[in-house]
Amino acid sequence: MKKEIDIVVVGAGMAGMTAAIYAKRARREVLVLEKKAFGGQIIDSLRLDNWPGEPGVSGPDLMEKIYHQANNLGVNFKDEEVISIASKEGNKGFVVKTDENEYSCGAIILAMGTEPRKLGEKQIKEAGKRPISYCATCDGALYKGRPVVVVGSGNTAKYEIKYLEKIASKVYHVHHDDVLPEDAEAIFVAIGRVPSTGFLQGLVELDQEGYIVADETCVTSCPGVFVAGDCRTKNLRQLVTAAGDGANAAMAAVQYLE
Repeated sequence: MKKEIDIVVVGAGMAGMTAAIYAKRARREVLVLEKKAFGGQIIDSLRLDNWPGEPGVSGPDLMEKIYHQANNLGVNFKDEEVISIASKEGNKGFVVKTDENEYSCGAIILAMGTEPRKLGEKQIKEAGKRPISYCATCDGALYKGRPVVVVGSGNTAKYEIKYLEKIASKVYHVHHDDVLPEDAEAIFVAIGRVPSTGFLQGLVELDQEGYIVADETCVTSCPGVFVAGDCRTKNLRQLVTAAGDGANAAMAAVQYLE
């Protein structure tokens, strides 16, 4: 068992890193665990025009600044995937198990965000060996002058199509479960996102779609566990709301420990 940590933050996107900054400034020992890339899904966006004060900033540049700010404050980051979280006997803190270690902490902030919804079995079979991407800005350049298909019907799909039309020779657009064009050389999937909450195993209350139930206070149904960002039940999922959640969750966690 590792030494006792005040607050473990699960997820290193905008919500998680903002929470870490606020908690560290409150003189708490903070550990941030992230199974993928530090920065969250916004690092796939090459231009942001709705982040106050920095119109046109790229997602990677913005998140790199925030990461360095947190790191310079003394926040500890580890690239580990959380497997489970359990309350200690007598509800005196929590045990967080990852794919590499086990940590003991007094409070937890869940900030895992969401993951792209996958293709159905029928379309996966139709795709065959053709590459499947969930990010046009990440992988679109690989298919310059070649035909591609975008699967989806919402605003994300419209954005992907508009982006790819500048690169690909042809962009097909089909809905979920439609037949995929045979001549498309790559499939770009834009059929929504789902919260990354599968590992919680009854720790906190979830809604029917798997989002963690909490209001603007970011307090969950489990004392000592707080939530921030896109994995929370909310009407608007944007960078600014993620940052606000991070601050609220951190202050709630600090008050809980006190």
